[in-house]
Amino acid sequence: MHRPAVRPPPAPRLARSALLATALIVPFIGFTPGAAARARARPGAQDPAMLHLTRETRIEQQCNERAMVEVSQAHHDLHPDEVVAYAFSTPKIGDDWEKADGAAIRSGEHWYHLSYKCKTSEDGMEIRSFSYTLGAEVPKSAWAEHYLVP
Repeated sequence: MHRPAVRPPPAPRLARSALLATALIVPFIGFTPGAAARARARPGAQDPAMLHLTRETRIEQQCNERAMVEVSQAHHDLHPDEVVAYAFSTPKIGDDWEKADGAAIRSGEHWYHLSYKCKTSEDGMEIRSFSYTLGAEVPKSAWAEHYLVP
């Protein structure tokens, strides 16, 4: 005698919601700003989501990401994952450039002074030129005052 296949009862709503949340979150495990910076630093690698930002924001984001890549390539003991362009002074942003004399860059549990000059394409999607100076470590006692987080 053939018995029909028994189907399990439908998953409760909460379990389905958790499954959906997991499906949406799991692809982002392992994502770090530094990884994004390295990916975008490759010639021709662009994030289409950047087009939804203002040109000035695109320029700042692209230049900050380039700063992380350049510093990590030149200083193998550093692994930057965050840049705050406005930490010690307001950056200057033009039509296709940014100058951040008072920036800071984080590597692990340490923040360092950073200044950079960055020239981009007109739409702010590509870096045309970049130069920087890495400064001394910022003491922890100054972090809060300059928007620097652990």
